[in-house]
Amino acid sequence: MIELYESQRAMRAMRKAAMQRGVIAVLDVGTSKISCLILRFDGANQTSLGEGVGSLAGQSGFRVIGEATTMSRGVEFGEISAMSETERAIRTALQSAQKMAAVRVDHVIACFSGGQPRSYGLAGQTDVENQVVGEQDIARVLAACDVPDYGTGREVLHAQPVNFALDHRSGLNDPRGQIGQNLFTDMHMLTVDERVIHDLAHCIKRCDLELAGVASSAYVSGISSLVEDEQELGAACIDLGGGTTSLSIFMKRHMIYADTIRIGGDHVTRDISMGLQVPFATAERIKTRHGGVIATGRDDMDMIEVGGNTGDWEHDRRSVSRAEVIGIMRPRIEEILEDVKDRLDAAGFDHLPSQQIVLTGGGSQVPGLDGLASRILGQQVRLGRPLRVHRLPQSFSGASHSSLVGLSLFAAHPQDEWWDFEIPHSRLPTRSFKRAVRWFKENW
Repeated sequence: MIELYESQRAMRAMRKAAMQRGVIAVLDVGTSKISCLILRFDGANQTSLGEGVGSLAGQSGFRVIGEATTMSRGVEFGEISAMSETERAIRTALQSAQKMAAVRVDHVIACFSGGQPRSYGLAGQTDVENQVVGEQDIARVLAACDVPDYGTGREVLHAQPVNFALDHRSGLNDPRGQIGQNLFTDMHMLTVDERVIHDLAHCIKRCDLELAGVASSAYVSGISSLVEDEQELGAACIDLGGGTTSLSIFMKRHMIYADTIRIGGDHVTRDISMGLQVPFATAERIKTRHGGVIATGRDDMDMIEVGGNTGDWEHDRRSVSRAEVIGIMRPRIEEILEDVKDRLDAAGFDHLPSQQIVLTGGGSQVPGLDGLASRILGQQVRLGRPLRVHRLPQSFSGASHSSLVGLSLFAAHPQDEWWDFEIPHSRLPTRSFKRAVRWFKENW
């Protein structure tokens, strides 16, 4: 735990130093693509880490000066499976972005969707020393949180205070400077497989870069795709990626739950490839241009040229109906949505004041998906795309880049976390999400 605390603090210090120099890169290491943005900061907000404990700031004072996307290699289920191939793909994306920006970047902040994340709701309590809440009181109440035994081989990725209470006043974002006797906090902690983080850090080091921060794709997708009212009242963000489907729940502008399902859009493409006996690239083209989930009578007559280069004239001149393609795609998409529903039910999502669901990610662009999702999930569903970033290139404004845009916001104004406070090593600790939901239900 001490090693984790120090490594996270070191990454935060590197991030701040890079921002003071004015340039930093953000990198989304996905299963189907690796994307990079290079950000230049205007200096107005370089020293700011946020607007109070646990807050997500608004406009961040950065602009995009370089961008690149390349096909991912060596990544499965959001985790690195072939180090050298992933290294080449990351180098390709970074070099292209640096060439466009005409600058060299030494520090990068990365996000990933793998690692089998698990959420915990923690609570802590302490006495206020001098009746006025100060920085040390915040540090002590965070140190007092009862950390569960989350198992060996796991590492804490995020540990964010989501609420403070002072005596009988609850719902405080930043209690510093207020007068009281007893300080309470609720903290959300997200753990992942430590091997995934170590592999990512090692891969970035092999690219001659310093890792200045790491985040969950589920978290950053929610930051960029949910509007402020949804983050405030309660909403779930579902990011349908290539190899995984990430899920995050926000309440009172804080993430209070995250999870990942190891099925994504690439599995739909594989189903089409196997069902129609065509190459993966051809299946991806068919899915993108002609895919859907709701068939009509017209789709039986809407024929799609499959094509091919096998040399067999009859085989290469085949055509299939759009209804047949939909019949292949729908069962897999229904499976993904059923898994999402199970995770939402287990998390107690229906206890929140609002149950808005936002679909984002490349897989969310299938026609008719929002209607099917609304029927299966039983909630209001809308399609989401990145928000709240000025001067974002048009090619990066679509749903498939939600996590990368959210990572840019996270880089500029990260939420305060456990390791942002000076907690003595002697006080570092050596419950489930439903407890957090129950707390929110009782207090708001």
